[in-house]
Amino acid sequence: MSAAAPGTPLRTLRKVFGFRDFRPMQEEIVTTLLGGQNALVLMPTGGGKSLCYQLPALVREGCGVVVSPLIALMKNQVDALRQYGVRAAFLNSSLNYGEALEVEREFRRGALDLLYIAPERLLTERTLELLTAARIALFAIDEAHCVSHWGHDFRPEYRQLSLLCERFPEVPRIALTATASRRTREEIAAVLGLDGAQRFITGFDRPNIRYTIYAGAQAQEALWRFLANEHARDSGIVYCMTRKRTEQAAAWLTRRGRQALPYHAGLPAPERRRNQERFLQGDDVIIVATIAFGMGIDKPNARFVAHLNLPKSIESYYQETGRAGRDGLPANAWMSYSLQDAILLRQLLANSELKDERMRIEHRKIEALLGMCETSGCRRQVLLGHFGETLPAPCGNCDNCLQPPRTEDGTVAAQKALSCIYRTGQRFGVNYLIDVLLGKDDPRIRRFGHDRIKTYGIGGELSAIEWRGLFRQAIAAGLATVEDEHGSLKLTAASRAVLRGERGFEFRRPAPRAAAGSRRSRRPAAGVTAQSAQERELFEALRRLRTELAQRQGIPSYIIFHDTTLIEMAQTKPQTLAEMAQISGIGERKLERYGEDFLALLNQA
Repeated sequence: MSAAAPGTPLRTLRKVFGFRDFRPMQEEIVTTLLGGQNALVLMPTGGGKSLCYQLPALVREGCGVVVSPLIALMKNQVDALRQYGVRAAFLNSSLNYGEALEVEREFRRGALDLLYIAPERLLTERTLELLTAARIALFAIDEAHCVSHWGHDFRPEYRQLSLLCERFPEVPRIALTATASRRTREEIAAVLGLDGAQRFITGFDRPNIRYTIYAGAQAQEALWRFLANEHARDSGIVYCMTRKRTEQAAAWLTRRGRQALPYHAGLPAPERRRNQERFLQGDDVIIVATIAFGMGIDKPNARFVAHLNLPKSIESYYQETGRAGRDGLPANAWMSYSLQDAILLRQLLANSELKDERMRIEHRKIEALLGMCETSGCRRQVLLGHFGETLPAPCGNCDNCLQPPRTEDGTVAAQKALSCIYRTGQRFGVNYLIDVLLGKDDPRIRRFGHDRIKTYGIGGELSAIEWRGLFRQAIAAGLATVEDEHGSLKLTAASRAVLRGERGFEFRRPAPRAAAGSRRSRRPAAGVTAQSAQERELFEALRRLRTELAQRQGIPSYIIFHDTTLIEMAQTKPQTLAEMAQISGIGERKLERYGEDFLALLNQA
């Protein structure tokens, strides 16, 4: 029997999962499914989406069937549920024939509460016939944005999931995602037959995440300062644009003394799995990855996500940074942004074979991303505004709010830069243009005769670093564009108004190098909230015990208890099992399995 005896959702929430109360909208969503109705849920990562289908699957008669896009993560999701005493299993290609047959037998016998399955597997006739052999409590379609052609994680198999509505019209369905624009939400509803479904949108804000964008040279060194100052012992993710950069950055971090592992599609599958398992199981492991890694990652104590290159869009940035701080504790989203990244993104788009409508959409996405990077205002307001959400006041938890940038009227400087692009024939890159503006004595400049043009040597009011920032901002503002693979800049129609003095240009000066990456955080160390030194020491001891127990079972340590549970344990110091049962995240089965071990340690403190 499942750990969940028949009863109310709240009773099941407390008994099985050890949570005292629902998070916002969870109860309404659960009630909708228990009533046999469909739901479309947009909830930020870490907001508690999984419970929205796990709870009704436990309370309703039958087995909940969960469509999940990543085979690699199903095992972790199932392992976590089994720790709570939930009868969960998965069907995917990682099982051999005998193992798959056993899961199918359990499903037919009604011995499962939840069955996780990949969309490719679900769409086979064998699986569809299997689903008719037992009572189904509900269908949950996770990462539902994979339906959208316009999304960043499009999976064609997801569009065929409309057959669930056709074949099982009486079974309630819930589609869930953390990232979906209004257009994507409409597409999800249309494709999955959820036009009449109730919609639950809790918003996109993740207030526990601090957003920081570093625009400067030596990005790796800036990343190291960030890690050393903010996350000396924490686990997190570093994203890179290419496989080569991924391996180089992982090796570099390892040489500097961190446990850093690469992850990209070019690695052998066993090595990818091994590296992912080490990341999921370790409390201080850094995974350095391309975007091949991450969707559906449920590690709650990843304390940071860093980007060494620009992501492809704000949607990608939001999705990737959302993997930090899923437990609600303080976390960081740090990104390095360079002129070369902006140029490369535009080049990749220019060289693509996208049709006109899609090309325009992708251009707007890049413009929105660059606008967020170059804003002098609150980054969270820009980020949320992209998804149609308004934050009434600056957040106070991004780099621009904490250290407001210095801005000034840069119209004259912008006119010089744009004029230099024009007078050199619109066929040179930024480095050459800066040399001309600064009047550098260079044979190449003399050979082209650019030491005799009006813009030669007129840029002495700015340094080379400041000119680079100005060109970057001009590109972000759409005043210039990258013309070819050599990075040559060409003026756009929008530049005319600036050159004629009809439009101004606000220049954001680059932050001083020392302040950009070395500033100490104004909050406590990641994952720790108002703890005394004694509580911190006890927390670390509890974390070591958790790691030992997890290693014996070969599971990630967070599956036993989240950091939030250990912090509450260190603060309240329960002395009996009854007192421990009051701590959030300790359900009946976990109390039975681990309570005595943790009490023994606490009684020694």
